[in-house]
Amino acid sequence: MSSRFALSDRRRQAYLFLAPSILILLLVAAWPLARTFWFSFTDASLTLEDVQWVGLQNFADVLEDEDWWTSVRNTLFFTGISVTLETILGLGIALLLHNPFAGRSLLRTAVMVPWAIPTVVSAKMWSWMFHDLYGVINDILMKLRLIQEPIAWMADSSLSMMAIIFVDVWKTTPFMTLLILAGLQSIPTQVYQSAAVDGASAFRTFWKITLPLLKPALVVAIIFRCLDALRIFDLVYVMTSNSRETSTMSVYARENMIDFQNLGYGSAVSVLIFGFIALFTIIYVMSSRVNLLGGSSEKVSL
Repeated sequence: MSSRFALSDRRRQAYLFLAPSILILLLVAAWPLARTFWFSFTDASLTLEDVQWVGLQNFADVLEDEDWWTSVRNTLFFTGISVTLETILGLGIALLLHNPFAGRSLLRTAVMVPWAIPTVVSAKMWSWMFHDLYGVINDILMKLRLIQEPIAWMADSSLSMMAIIFVDVWKTTPFMTLLILAGLQSIPTQVYQSAAVDGASAFRTFWKITLPLLKPALVVAIIFRCLDALRIFDLVYVMTSNSRETSTMSVYARENMIDFQNLGYGSAVSVLIFGFIALFTIIYVMSSRVNLLGGSSEKVSL
């Protein structure tokens, strides 16, 4: 009985310590979100004059707009390709940096540089590098005789999205590396020593020990990265503006809310993005069958 009361006291103390953070979240997140939900059911403009209740009409209009579905397809394509590449590259780099070698600390710092650069700065920098006349990318490819004439990367609908994905992979792979490296460092060294005694090969050790024990960290890294990729805006908007070939859901929302000054319609788009991301997160966490707080319950065996 005393242990039950002690547990109850600890929970009350935990809620007490969390109360300031929860209050701040309510002020900076919950209130704007509630306002967005409210505007999504109205015909509000940026001037907020003569606001009328329209119910679900905004959502019906969005779902009937082909440009919306184009932005959804672009977002899913961008998320799938970029997160997959970043996870593979991040895992490889993390495994490399996890091993002790001379200059490892310096290399770890250098790997983080692309992630530290603001996204807008990275987007503008790479836009110039991909420029068809003055860009260094075309210059290098031409000197290597891989192309015969400059390529308009940002103007070509078949290449612009791939260029954006390339830039995103360059910038965000360090983030995946950091999270995966933290997961690698949490794996006990005793399991590797036991595997070495049993004569397990490097590949078998990775497949049977490292990967299963790294699964919780991978799930967290992939979820965080997918949440960020699904709401991608700044990189796409800076590099290609409102181009339909690369427009994402966030770019579409911004275009209707700011350019067209249709606050109600843009809010409906934002609500759909919120629901889409929330649904994705719930499905992914449930399908992964991983307790993010307690780790994986799978047994590791050689």
